[in-house]
Amino acid sequence: MAKKTMHAVQLTRHGDLDALVYRDDVPRPEPARGEVLIEVSACGMNNTDVWVRQGAYGTETDPDSVSTWRRGRSTLTFPRIQGTDIVGTIVAVGEGVSEARIGERVMVDFSLYNRADDSLADIDYIGHGRDGGYAEYTAVPSENAHVVDTDMSDAELATFCCAYLTGEHMLERARVQAGERVLVTGASGGVGSGIIQLCRARGAIPYAVTSRDKAEAVRGIGAEAVIPRESDDLVTAVDQATEGRPIDVVADLVAGPLFNDLLRALRPEGRYTTAGAIAGPVVQLDLRTLYLKHLQLHGSSQGTRGDFRRLVGYIERGQVRALLYNTYRLSDFHRAQRDFMEKSYIGKLVVVPDRKWDEVGRPHAR
Repeated sequence: MAKKTMHAVQLTRHGDLDALVYRDDVPRPEPARGEVLIEVSACGMNNTDVWVRQGAYGTETDPDSVSTWRRGRSTLTFPRIQGTDIVGTIVAVGEGVSEARIGERVMVDFSLYNRADDSLADIDYIGHGRDGGYAEYTAVPSENAHVVDTDMSDAELATFCCAYLTGEHMLERARVQAGERVLVTGASGGVGSGIIQLCRARGAIPYAVTSRDKAEAVRGIGAEAVIPRESDDLVTAVDQATEGRPIDVVADLVAGPLFNDLLRALRPEGRYTTAGAIAGPVVQLDLRTLYLKHLQLHGSSQGTRGDFRRLVGYIERGQVRALLYNTYRLSDFHRAQRDFMEKSYIGKLVVVPDRKWDEVGRPHAR
């Protein structure tokens, strides 16, 4: 590691794709006390990357204002290397970390918890509050770098962390139990397809809302039935799909015009949980539906240390599988993010540093 610079994609400002710049002279990080240096082999893409680039999170008083993920208390500075779903090999350690960790293949828990308990009130994440994995190297806290006992490839392992941790926390917040029926929107995306598998791992029964052209593939992931999002009457379509059985939980990643119908589809005392709003974050809510049905609404983002440990367990026991759609060279990042935003695929897209391409990326490229 004589070379002190590296290739990386830097977010230079809020804006369009031209705000993302691929450089070959970015200083290689050094691990501080309690940290490890990871040579990155793969990093998965997420909606958060796009929304942070666009500054699309708004504020509580102005939903259209430019704002990053931590509203009013941002830790984002420019330039920033994004990328949360990091898989790679530990190549150096900081003070206080055993050198025995060097050589470990790790998956990174991207959450920066900022406190010792399970509260997520002050949570941040790698790729926002500090540099992430769209680079050849990244330094992370040692406690965030986890060895996972699996035969999956690095690119496959990079499909899990953000999407599945988000999904697991949504289900945990809503207290999903075995035998319960869960209606999942955005079911072909990274989080939605993960939730389908995570429901099955819990013994719950997932029903998916997606487009008609993706229905067969979503059933193959594990959905009990698929409700076309183009349905004229979503509530009736859900009732037909479940054969009249009640929906206990809605796990929503879409929101927008569907929101009120999703609440209508819930049984009395049902639970609604959300971690996204790709069809529109500002929704209409009839409060009478909420209070007359005794519904619970749960906002959710990222996950706890316990959620991550359960996710690792699911992976190691083979209860969830990688849904890797395509891989891209780091130098081809603009194309990767354009393809990501088109949402014409099912599963996850993964970015691979160019020098790792033949080994890690090419075997999974379309």
